[in-house]
Amino acid sequence: MHIATTACVWQQEKAAAMGAGAGDVAASWRVAAVALLGAVNCVVSFVVFSFLDLLDMVLCVVYKVVDYAVEAEWKACYCSAAARDGAAAAIFVPPASASAAPGPKVVRLSPSSAKMQLEDVSDTLYVRPSLLSDATKKSGPAAPSLTVSPAITELIRGKIGRAAPRPPRHAAPCWSDCDCKVCHSWSASSRSSHLYVHVQSPTTASGVETEDVVFVHGFISSSVFWTETVFPAFSEAAKGRYRMFAVDLLGFGRSPKPADSLYTLREHVEMIERSVLQRYRLRKFHVVAHSLGSVLALALAVKYPDAVQSLTLLAPPYFPVPEEEAGAATQYVMRRVAPRRVWPPIAFGASMACWMRTFLIEAFMCHTHNAAWHTLHNIICGSAGKMDSYLDVVAGQLACEVAVFHGRDDELLPVECTLAVGARVPRARVTVYDHKDHITIIVGQEKLFATELEDIWRRSAAAAAAGDGE
Repeated sequence: MHIATTACVWQQEKAAAMGAGAGDVAASWRVAAVALLGAVNCVVSFVVFSFLDLLDMVLCVVYKVVDYAVEAEWKACYCSAAARDGAAAAIFVPPASASAAPGPKVVRLSPSSAKMQLEDVSDTLYVRPSLLSDATKKSGPAAPSLTVSPAITELIRGKIGRAAPRPPRHAAPCWSDCDCKVCHSWSASSRSSHLYVHVQSPTTASGVETEDVVFVHGFISSSVFWTETVFPAFSEAAKGRYRMFAVDLLGFGRSPKPADSLYTLREHVEMIERSVLQRYRLRKFHVVAHSLGSVLALALAVKYPDAVQSLTLLAPPYFPVPEEEAGAATQYVMRRVAPRRVWPPIAFGASMACWMRTFLIEAFMCHTHNAAWHTLHNIICGSAGKMDSYLDVVAGQLACEVAVFHGRDDELLPVECTLAVGARVPRARVTVYDHKDHITIIVGQEKLFATELEDIWRRSAAAAAAGDGE
């Protein structure tokens, strides 16, 4: 068990380190207790996720049978990789060597079809080794080479590069789809709609110079993460000067949840462009992003280097990929984000969301399971090979202020993520809050964080004014 063994060794080494300077019996007992709890976590996690791997396969078959009985056909799933009549498509992620820069993925749809670039579709959607494969895994990563079913190929071919949206296949949702008001937008294509955007306009009289701020939430969240926390905590001066946009990302909150979307980085960025930058005619703007939203914020900053006035990232999911893992960067990041552990609970939730196929995760993420599933893999994991280049552009080509915040007690994304960002962007101001985690980095200290943002924006304005005066 490759992953579990690594975690157990780490926990045992940590326990040993804790006891290195302990000279009393009580300290020795504490060290032993930590080691024992770590071992129990490893064993229980192995049992639980082995069962879930088996249950996942069973539910896959059950869903297909029910789909066929009720709908006369079954929906494509990512765990099906069987070829039919030799016409299956192959997706390759083949760097020439482990040290070579990973190239774009190429889909070979059929012997007669053209190749299509799929650089924004993460291979973790298809390749997720089970615990059994981990136990028999040989040392050293291998670039994933896989075969997917024609149904999955059709799903990708129908989405990437399509000039016009395809009409819904069914007038009514499938038996397993939610038909509540929140999910009505599943029948709509992302190309024909806008994201939901909460706009807080300046409260002062017209004529006062204002600045724009775009807020991007994280995974399984919405604009409420900002509007119910820091928005009310801003000073009256800030409310009178800044026009604030809190967006619901594609597939989340009150934004559309199109069934035909793959929720790739490109789609998310394009929807933010269409729904905020173009719709409200933003020429220059500040960006504030949390967790997964930090990846989208970096993509926006790279695309609009002259427009971004400041870049503020909270708990960014940046995991520097070791050189020996370069050929399988997405798999490395998935193992870091979702270590398949039952404790702490937030790690268990991340592991369920990342490793289990749609059948198990559907109830876990009611209303957003399709968007959450694809976004997690295509943004968090799929951006693994892009984050270094994004941060290099921010460090070398952007002149704006960069601020990064993290909670030291964050059990989902370790504080090392932010420290790595600071090392990659030397001018970034890194702040680590003690006794704060992934959520309480804002919730519970809204006024403090609102003040931090106002200071960042003031310094950015002063720096811009000084630059204009030279």
